[in-house]
Amino acid sequence: MRELALNILDIAENSLSAGAKNIQIGLKADTQRDEMEIRIADDGCGMDAEMLARVTDPFTTTRTTRKVGMGLPLFRFSAESAGGDFSVKSEKGKGTEVCARYKIGHIDRMPLGDFGGVVLQLITMNPDVDFFVTAEFDGEKGVLDTKEFRAVMDGIPLNAPQVRVFLRDYIQENLVTIYGGRL
Repeated sequence: MRELALNILDIAENSLSAGAKNIQIGLKADTQRDEMEIRIADDGCGMDAEMLARVTDPFTTTRTTRKVGMGLPLFRFSAESAGGDFSVKSEKGKGTEVCARYKIGHIDRMPLGDFGGVVLQLITMNPDVDFFVTAEFDGEKGVLDTKEFRAVMDGIPLNAPQVRVFLRDYIQENLVTIYGGRL
């Protein structure tokens, strides 16, 4: 993967495959500390201790279509290659949390990419799932909570064309205000 936003999409898709109905996506950057964190948490089926111990091995996967799973190993590699670290926490029946930390200025840190586009795609392609997205950059913070959007949409689905346009503009405006493409 050439940008971190694609890793976020991949991990969120894992959450959806695990039956998650609530997914939290957090992006936090602090240029003073030269740190960026990406966190994805869900309320899906979770993993037992045995699977959790092997989850970053590329030859461990729950897929039946192929015997290789590269999402988590590549995400881990991207963080560790950029002077950061990576963790996965999970409990069977309760969900999973994936966290990748990076040194912002590290020469091997991949660009963030189209974070807003990924968030928009996840929300509009999965209108029955609740997403709670936070983006924080040097103290500026934005929150998008689909539960709040649903409450004011008066029954209009999140994947309706007019809602999609509104969400696209809302996400873009807020991300420009928060970090202005500097990641």
